[in-house]
Amino acid sequence: MAKIVKIQFQTAGRLYDFLTGGLQLEMNDRVIVETERGKSIGVVIKPPVEVDDASLPEGIKSVLRSARAEDLESAARNRAKEKEAFDFCLNRIKERNMEMKLVRVEYLFDGSKAIFYFTADGRIDFRELVKDLAHAFRTRIEMRQIGVRDEAGMVGGIGICGRELCCASFLREFEPVSVKMAKEQNLALNPTKISGQCGRLLCCLSYEFETYCTLRKCLPKCGKRVKCGDAEGEVVKLNILEGTVTVRTDDHQDITVSGDDIRLEPGTERQKKPAREIEETKPKKSPKGRPRQESSHAGKGRGDAGGSPTPKKEKP
Repeated sequence: MAKIVKIQFQTAGRLYDFLTGGLQLEMNDRVIVETERGKSIGVVIKPPVEVDDASLPEGIKSVLRSARAEDLESAARNRAKEKEAFDFCLNRIKERNMEMKLVRVEYLFDGSKAIFYFTADGRIDFRELVKDLAHAFRTRIEMRQIGVRDEAGMVGGIGICGRELCCASFLREFEPVSVKMAKEQNLALNPTKISGQCGRLLCCLSYEFETYCTLRKCLPKCGKRVKCGDAEGEVVKLNILEGTVTVRTDDHQDITVSGDDIRLEPGTERQKKPAREIEETKPKKSPKGRPRQESSHAGKGRGDAGGSPTPKKEKP
């Protein structure tokens, strides 16, 4: 049995597995590890856990040692050099009128390389800029272009909800977000309301999307004719969280009823349940005497980002 820990190198960054190397490590301990870019200082996010040797990832490395006082001082000096390099590079970008936005500068732990993160609409010729930076800081220079979502995660900020941005606090992986998620939750399709600091759709639109899809299954669609006791009319509004529908009767009165209390008129169907809830049915006899089978399998359409499955029927 081997012990591994999960380590991150920046806030809300990806987690990497490392062997403990016989060290007694706890959460929030700072350690020195060997990475593809050289030695780096990281933070233990999850305590050590035992795993089978056969399940260890190929090429996994061990923690070298716990961070010492001089290591923390070296990291602090790197932070100071990053600020200096950022200001210098920003001035050079303005002098050369380059159409790029500098986001962040990162020095490797051993100071052997400085990485400059930037955003731009297209390709940028920064060869002369790299020469200026290499001459000024006497180290290897790497220019790395990133997207607007990554920029928001690096810079941070406060979202429209009043809390720190998800990508800058806890969200480690970006998931696809679509306008369909906003529609399913009955949100106003106003770009200023459903877009984040990065100008893209809010990541939080995906948090409750599947819940809304599940709750909607038991409610009729808007426009369906339904009955509730003596009342009869057309569904004009759904309240998915409360499980109620607003029905407009033939005499133009709006009544709110529970989704479990309504009956659909003949010829209409309630929205079908998810595929996992559909029971397989026995073959039925068609008018011509041939067996007809109904399939309970469901699948997603191509390009459907997390949408609800749609049951399909096989042809006779």
